[in-house]
Amino acid sequence: MQLSPDQIVFWQYGVFKLNATIAFTWALMLVLAVGSRLITRRLTDDVGPSRWQSLLEIVVTGIEQQIETVGLKDPRRYLDFLGTLFLFVATAALCTIIPGYESPTASLSTTVALALTVFVAVPWFGIRGQGLGGYLRSYMEPTFIMLPFNIISEASRTLALAVRLFGNMMSGAMILAILVTITPFLFPVVMTVLGLLTGLVQAYIFAILAAVYIAAATRARKPDAKGQSEPEQPIATEGLVHG
Repeated sequence: MQLSPDQIVFWQYGVFKLNATIAFTWALMLVLAVGSRLITRRLTDDVGPSRWQSLLEIVVTGIEQQIETVGLKDPRRYLDFLGTLFLFVATAALCTIIPGYESPTASLSTTVALALTVFVAVPWFGIRGQGLGGYLRSYMEPTFIMLPFNIISEASRTLALAVRLFGNMMSGAMILAILVTITPFLFPVVMTVLGLLTGLVQAYIFAILAAVYIAAATRARKPDAKGQSEPEQPIATEGLVHG
């Protein structure tokens, strides 16, 4: 039983390896890029759009509503990044029904890469929203003593994102592999369906957590009557599912 797609090597030359993680990651990116091009090449404002356009509008509208619910103004500004994160993780989970396919999100290297994109995106959007000075001052609120703790928080939540996604995705694959060897055919099929649902839930959680971190970095602050800074609006995390 393969514990990680990193262990499946398709080609190797010296220290260079082409394993399942790299191959399926690029295959997913190709599928998403080609699929988005095919769906969006004939968009129309007519009354009766195609089924693919209708599906695209449903997905985009749903993602925008979730981004706005978290507390981010102008959801379109963050749609490209957060939508891509969600679609990649969700597609990686849905493709597990294909024989021979190994989800790249079951590899720690992939989940670390995804978490690092969030790590870079948070200050990027934070600086765009508050300016460089305003974003850096947020590390010293409510007092400069909090600076090292806020820096540690940035690093620790990136690690938590990676380990969370990796653990949840790999554990489902391992349970399914064990059940296939010790139980009849029907039960693993049921577990496969549950695995697809779990993958979609993890994609949602990962994207929502990324949105929450970005919202924390971009929310504007204004002084209150006592001269202390207060967030302009709270970040809505109500109803967030923890897996």
